[in-house]
Amino acid sequence: MTSDSRFDQQEFNDRLRTRTVGVRNEVIAGPVSDWTTDFSHAEPEWAADPYPIQDDLRQRCPIAHTERFGGAWLPTRYEDIAAIAYDTDRFSSRAIVVSNVRPPLELAPVGGVPPISSDPPFHHDARKLLLPAFTKSAVAHLEPETREFCHSLIDGLAGQDVVDAAHDYAQHIPTRVIARMLGFPPEDGPHFREFVESALEGVNLPPEERIPRMEKLFGYLLAQIRDHVDNPRDDLTTYLINAELYGSKLEPGHVAGTMSLLLIAGIDTTWSAIGASLWHLARTPADRERLVADPSLLPAAMEEFLRAYAPVTMARLVKEDMRWNGVDMKADDWVLLSFPAANRDPAQFDQAGEVVIDREVNRHAAFGLGIHRCVGSHLARMELRVALEVWLERFPNFSLADPAAVRWATGQVRGPRTLPLRIDRP
Repeated sequence: MTSDSRFDQQEFNDRLRTRTVGVRNEVIAGPVSDWTTDFSHAEPEWAADPYPIQDDLRQRCPIAHTERFGGAWLPTRYEDIAAIAYDTDRFSSRAIVVSNVRPPLELAPVGGVPPISSDPPFHHDARKLLLPAFTKSAVAHLEPETREFCHSLIDGLAGQDVVDAAHDYAQHIPTRVIARMLGFPPEDGPHFREFVESALEGVNLPPEERIPRMEKLFGYLLAQIRDHVDNPRDDLTTYLINAELYGSKLEPGHVAGTMSLLLIAGIDTTWSAIGASLWHLARTPADRERLVADPSLLPAAMEEFLRAYAPVTMARLVKEDMRWNGVDMKADDWVLLSFPAANRDPAQFDQAGEVVIDREVNRHAAFGLGIHRCVGSHLARMELRVALEVWLERFPNFSLADPAAVRWATGQVRGPRTLPLRIDRP
C-alpha cells in the first residue's frame, strides 16, 4: 500500500468525480447551417480546412456565435483574440476545452489541469513550479536521445514506398519524450494516444461516455503516481509528488491534473505540428527542395509552419454577463481563442494566407498569448526541429501519396492523423 495518504484510491476517485460533475448541455452535432450563427469546430468540414471559413468570418462576422455546446463565441481577428487572452478579469481559464459539460465554478482558481486551467493569482505560482523542467538548457539534454529515436523510427520504415508519416513517425516522437520526462513506461504509448483522442476529439460525446473515458485516464495516472510514491526516481512525476505550494504538498487533483496536461497537450500539439509541417513539404516541392539544399533555413521555416498551421485553439469561460466588442456575452459562455485564425489575420501579418518559409518577422501566436503562453514552447520547438532535420536528411524526396486520404483531427488541436507519403528513393 502506498505510504502517501493523499493518493488513497477512494479519496482520489471522490475528488475526481467533483471535477467532472458540472452543468451538462444537450449534445449538438451535425452539419453547420451558417458559420456566423451555428459554427462548430468539431465538424469534419472545419477539420479538413478551417482557413477559408475563418477568413470569411473575419470579413462578415468577426465574432461568430453558436448555440452548440450550450453557447459559444468565436473571434477571428488577432486583436480580439489577444484582448481576451490577456483579460483574466472577465474571462476564466477554469476550462480550456469546449465540451458539452461545463465544470463547476468551485474549480476556480485551480481548474482541472493546472496551470493552464488556473486563474490568477494561483496561476503564477502553479506555473512557476514547472518552469525549471522546460528551460532551454533542460530541453537541450533531451535532444540527443530525441534525435536517436527519430533515426530509429526512420530505420523502421526502411524499404517502404509509402509511409504514414503521422501514424508511424510524428505521433511517436512527443509520446516518447513526454513518457521519458514523466517516468512512464515507453511501451504505454498506445494508451497515451487513446487518452489524447478521448480528451480532445470526443468533446461532443454524451457525458455518460465522455466521463468514463476521463476516469480511465486519471485511473492510469493514479497508478503511476502510486508507483512513484513507492519507487521515487528522477522525473517530473516524482517532482510533482514532492513539490510544495504555500507550505504544503500539492493536492492530489493538482498533481494528476498537471500530469494530464503534460501528457495530453505535450503529445498532441507537437504531433500535430510535425505532421502539418511534413504535409506542407510533401505538397510544396519548392519549399522542400529549398530546405534540403539549405538546412540553415529550417529555423525560420519552422516558425512559419507554426504560424500557418498553428495546431492549438484554447477556450475561456465568460465570468459574467457583459457587452463585449459589440456582442452580448453571458456568464459561462464559451469563447474559443483560435490562435490559427489570429495567425492568418492580414491586419497582423503580410501575406497572411501564404506560407513564406524565409519570413523574417514572425511574431506568431502558435504558443498562445498572455499568461497562459505555452510553458513547453522550447521543448516543442526542439522536437519539431529534430523531427524535420532527421526526416529531411533520411527522406529528402517525398510527396503526398493520396491527398484525399489525409485525415485531420477534429476539435481544438488540429493536425494530420493519417498522412500517407510516397518516398522517392535515389
